[in-house]
Amino acid sequence: MTALATGTWWMTHRRLTALVRSPAVVVMTLAQPMIWLFLFGQLFRKVAELPGFGAQSYLDYIVPGVVVMNAVSLNSFAGMATMDEIERGTLDRFLVAPVRRGAIANAGVIEQALSTAFQSLVIIALGRAAGAHYAGGPGGVAVLVAAAVLIGVVLAALSNTLALLVRDRNTIIGLNVMLLLPLTFLSSAFMAKSLMPAWMRHVAAGNPVSWALDASRGALAEDPDWSAVAAHGGWLLVLTAAAVGLAVHSLRSYQKSR
Repeated sequence: MTALATGTWWMTHRRLTALVRSPAVVVMTLAQPMIWLFLFGQLFRKVAELPGFGAQSYLDYIVPGVVVMNAVSLNSFAGMATMDEIERGTLDRFLVAPVRRGAIANAGVIEQALSTAFQSLVIIALGRAAGAHYAGGPGGVAVLVAAAVLIGVVLAALSNTLALLVRDRNTIIGLNVMLLLPLTFLSSAFMAKSLMPAWMRHVAAGNPVSWALDASRGALAEDPDWSAVAAHGGWLLVLTAAAVGLAVHSLRSYQKSR
């Protein structure tokens, strides 16, 4: 465990150093969630007046949706960085170095988690400046950030797994583009489940994006139902552990194939 922790520290330090040297990447990826927040927030603001919507303000409703969907879109392409390391031969050099395979995978997870948390806090601050209210207080905001990080880690781990197994950029891009819209609109990101057709509600109930959103909105409510928040958060934790485990296994499979 000491070797794993030490390896994780140095591998994470390497990745964060590279990220700090290219802050424009983090800033540029905020453009899309800002469009969602301010354009959708204004365009669909009267949706909150529909009977059964369940929120007094569409801006209050959409902020968690934008935070979670930003985490999804940000992390879905994490495998592209893995492809860069494969093509440069960097990953092969790490695999023959005295460092645990788990440390290599953990470093990527931590980097994506920190990037997601930072961007989530920026979006939450922008939403507050635009007039959004977070009745759940700091605790609710913390749950929202944690849920965004967890769903982001799931997508990043799956993207890295795909990169290690397929090793083709076009496949990664194609699958991500194909999955992004269903993950978005077959969830409660931008529309309350009570107003969806019955079949969409059933699909949304099994969508991990909706788990993150339900946990977040539950914690941000004026009177949070913490048992429901814990249930959705628990499922997210299980899925996160499984996705990270799959990524580590894929890394070992990649090493054996070299």
